[in-house]
Amino acid sequence: MQADAYADDPPPFDTVALAAVVGGTTAAVGVVDTELRYLYVNPALERINGIPAAEHLGRTVAEVLPEIDAREDLMLAVLADGRTREIASSGQTPAASGALRRYWHGAYHRLEVAGRVVGVAAVLMEVMASDEEQRQLAQARRHLSLLDAANTRIGTTLDMDTTCAELVDLVVPELADLATVEVFPRDVAPPVRPAPPGVVRLRRAAVTAVPGLRGKAAGFGVAGDYIDYQEDSAVPRCLATNLPVVENLTGDEQLGRLAPSPERVAAYRSLGMHSAVVVPVSVRGAPIGVLGLVRAGESPTFTDEDVMVARELAGRAAVDLDHARRFTHEHTIALELQRSLLSEPRRPHPHIEAATRYLPADRSVLVGGDWFDIIPLSDGRHLMAMGDVMGHGVEAAVAMSHYRSLLRLLADEKLPPHHVLKQLDRMVERSGLDRAATCLLAVVDRSGEMCQVASAGHLPPVFIGPGADGTWIGDVPAGPPLGTGFGGYRTTQVRCAPGTVLFMYTDGLVERRGEDIDVSVGRLRELTLPASGDLEDLLDEVLDRFGPGAEDDIAVMTSRSRTGPGRG
Repeated sequence: MQADAYADDPPPFDTVALAAVVGGTTAAVGVVDTELRYLYVNPALERINGIPAAEHLGRTVAEVLPEIDAREDLMLAVLADGRTREIASSGQTPAASGALRRYWHGAYHRLEVAGRVVGVAAVLMEVMASDEEQRQLAQARRHLSLLDAANTRIGTTLDMDTTCAELVDLVVPELADLATVEVFPRDVAPPVRPAPPGVVRLRRAAVTAVPGLRGKAAGFGVAGDYIDYQEDSAVPRCLATNLPVVENLTGDEQLGRLAPSPERVAAYRSLGMHSAVVVPVSVRGAPIGVLGLVRAGESPTFTDEDVMVARELAGRAAVDLDHARRFTHEHTIALELQRSLLSEPRRPHPHIEAATRYLPADRSVLVGGDWFDIIPLSDGRHLMAMGDVMGHGVEAAVAMSHYRSLLRLLADEKLPPHHVLKQLDRMVERSGLDRAATCLLAVVDRSGEMCQVASAGHLPPVFIGPGADGTWIGDVPAGPPLGTGFGGYRTTQVRCAPGTVLFMYTDGLVERRGEDIDVSVGRLRELTLPASGDLEDLLDEVLDRFGPGAEDDIAVMTSRSRTGPGRG
């Protein structure tokens, strides 16, 4: 039954697509809303009930079939907890002759659209159905189960390759013996090699097969391979029309139409493949790639219902892949921008040793606004700055560059750290920059024995003393973040023994979910210089210890004066 019969209050799903999947099956399929009123009835259910489909719509099961024990209580339970139930029902319908009582067995699934519960879908079969009808019922149930599983198994991350792997793992072996997902190469990364003229180049993002075919599936290539398709092969035809391409592979001619190149035909033949489907993975009409399905050996050929389900799965995956692609694009640009900016610190005075590291978070997390700088000042002094712009992505990386540029401008005015923060706060507020940032400034004298420190909402510095002096965390008052316009910064004088190492960091190093930040920072008191005494080795050890499990970007920086005893 099409949606136009429900024009005043259309069903919350595409009845045309549903009819294409289940309209021709002998299994009775019906969909009711959350009030158990019919939204859709396929022809098989219409025949079983003996009532035209249009007369079902908008009415409850009890209203349409008062002589049926439909177990509405169990249908309400499916709506409530989402657990699929197999329900037996019985009674009389207008289609039955005389007083004959009939019996049905059905699978009831909760139906959700865009995360909203919209009703219950039921697949019913009369208990005395023929073997063929039972086979079709089993197939319809498998298809519904696949579509239901797609809601939770595809798109669990913002990584494109992971999403592609989730899609192929879902369809094998339920829908195919072998499956691949191939996507267009990223536009933010150069291709491995130039594509020859007149070919379509895709990157194989995921491939899997049933255990019996995995050895032979090597002829399909592996994830990460770039595949060049000849113009008349199945994949370019699928992409050109945005429609599925179905191939029954009875000979080398048909295999050649599917293969990306003639060299692949032999590999395909050895696999024993006899049927293949290529389905477009596209969103808003723009292609992202293709889903390829293969059946081999004793598996049946693909049916129209199989193709419809594959297309629905590809469509759902396309939305997740589009989100992942946009994230990857922004993540790559932001990361490259941030790396380019962090790779340009000024060279410190010759008597200053310094080391820095930047460790981006997991790819599923947007790049943050961590930044650092070392600025040489007059009289052999140097200024160390560590900051963290609030937010993530390209905007945060751009804001970070503004903060750093303004700081470099102010640092040359010989102001104490708290005055630099005060001026920087005012300039940011007047500039219209809408992203606040934390910042820690430290001005160290030539000997390294006197350090002036001021904080704008940033975590305190760590001082690693030589020998028995030990390690301590600086007691530095933290003023408001920059960009708030509140001011109120203070400079703290810290006296250090010659050779003391100043260590600064962003919150990604210590912040852990469910743990008090003071406890996290307190662990930094355990830092010691490595046996080599080298600052680069120190940062390596810090990141090895604190880096695993970090949920945000990490920036660390350390410095030490060479003018102490034993140094040049």
